[in-house]
Amino acid sequence: MSPVNPAKKKRTRTYDPARTRAAVLAQFGHVREVVGGLSEDQLARPSGLGEWSVRELAAHLSMVLGSVVRFLGEPAPVKAEVGLLDWPFATEAHAGQVAEDTRQIAASAPIGELFERVAAGIADALPGADDERITRTRIGPMRLADFLVTRAVELVVHSDDLARATGVDVPFDRQALAICTRLLADALAVKAPGASTEVRIPPYAVVQCIEGPRHTRGTPPNVVETDPLTWIRLATGRTQWADAIEEAQVRASGERADLVGVLPILG
Repeated sequence: MSPVNPAKKKRTRTYDPARTRAAVLAQFGHVREVVGGLSEDQLARPSGLGEWSVRELAAHLSMVLGSVVRFLGEPAPVKAEVGLLDWPFATEAHAGQVAEDTRQIAASAPIGELFERVAAGIADALPGADDERITRTRIGPMRLADFLVTRAVELVVHSDDLARATGVDVPFDRQALAICTRLLADALAVKAPGASTEVRIPPYAVVQCIEGPRHTRGTPPNVVETDPLTWIRLATGRTQWADAIEEAQVRASGERADLVGVLPILG
């Protein structure tokens, strides 16, 4: 399998596997608690994601860890063929199948039952699984540790979707929010390589991107700064660049500080 995205020259950030596991489980727990308290009326509302209802969004959130349980139950591939920074650029190609799977799962059982099954499955499968185990995924074989990083991203992104669709606060695990912010920032640096623009997302990430004169000292001539949740919404297309600028959610200075041409990153 050829690489999904040419990120070979980009040094991949490392994530502590134990902290990643804890973050994934914590965020899944937050989602499970919120979903368990939703009424049928809330579950029937539009999710804001295409034609999905909140019920289907919730079913998709159960799938985020359900896929870990399913793939750990299969024989391990021989080697990893997909790196962590390939993943953000490969998800769009599988969106149709994901949507179909989500609809089927949402119709298969009550939402609470779906989460109970996944929670039981992950409690059984994950503790004994080696972080270096190669795991099949939709986009190709990955290290389990890397796949769990992607699960943290999915959980955070869709936790925000769930909160906006229902009006119910969904807490963010701090480590899960940090993982999501950092991976999407690093993906920006892969998509728009360069060092003319510094993107700051305090307190979690700073990356350089965009071709042009390289900054070496002092204050960079091109700076973008925003908060983690705004960044995640920009990177996933939930918020448009122009709207974020107009609403002062992003501070951008310099002629190369306009990211509209490279966003979104994750579809």
